[in-house]
Amino acid sequence: MENHVNEAEQNLQRSGVEADLVFDSSQATLMQGDSLSGMKKFASNTFDLAIADPPYGASTTANWHLPDNHGLNGFGGAWKLAAHQWDMLAGLEGFRFTLSWLSELARLVKPEGSIWIHSTYHNSGMVNIACQILGLEIINEVIWYKRNAFPNLAARRLTASHETILWIHTGGPQNRLYRFNYDEVKAANFAEDRMKEPGKQLRTVWDIPNNKTPDELKFGKHPTQKPLRLIARMLLISGLREGKFITPFAGAGSEMKAAIQYGMHATGFEISPQYSDIARQRLVAATSKPGSVQFELM
Repeated sequence: MENHVNEAEQNLQRSGVEADLVFDSSQATLMQGDSLSGMKKFASNTFDLAIADPPYGASTTANWHLPDNHGLNGFGGAWKLAAHQWDMLAGLEGFRFTLSWLSELARLVKPEGSIWIHSTYHNSGMVNIACQILGLEIINEVIWYKRNAFPNLAARRLTASHETILWIHTGGPQNRLYRFNYDEVKAANFAEDRMKEPGKQLRTVWDIPNNKTPDELKFGKHPTQKPLRLIARMLLISGLREGKFITPFAGAGSEMKAAIQYGMHATGFEISPQYSDIARQRLVAATSKPGSVQFELM
């Protein structure tokens, strides 16, 4: 869709949707507001790739209390679990929400494109069933192994050391047109990944530490912020240079920054003013100097 940045803003204004255009350049468009309403204003088959990092439904209002004799150095006795209102989705409400945003992404992404979806055990089942209901074929289920995972403070469960990422496409089993940059991926060298050798096929278990660089946290952070090197791998696999990218949950802007580094125009929505401002600052910094944006694999 030509002039998609201006058209998106005009459509949002005409419809009365509470979404503000907070960043607009030749490389990226960021809107602060509801992505479900905002995505409806784009024509079908507009985007070449999407990455969704939705609320997991992992938040709670409970507290932890560690006994005085616990063996975790550096941790105090009282710990409050994450209690983000935007992440308190469960049951039928969470499933309906998943169907809503995923059906919009399925409409917006071209048959040659694909969609990546982050999840944990809290919501991965919902996402999988939603894909089946909507006729979206799962290309691969990826296990993101986090070798530096946060310990289980209560000592009541195994330490959660992975997240699930689904790679899906909109064509279904009878129309597999999705893009897969096979040769680039096979040749790639991911220095930190102990399971990938250059010249060998990439497996569905990715060994990528969850550390973020100081530059990634320079303007602030999001509680579920993903490292750029994780997102860069998804773009290497299925991105299209000079194509169009969308993320409905922009958070602190990591997906958008990685997309413009790869060479795609990035469109994103973030409902939180706090996090949309962090994303805006990151996009401004990333695009302020010609030639300053570099795509790197680690």
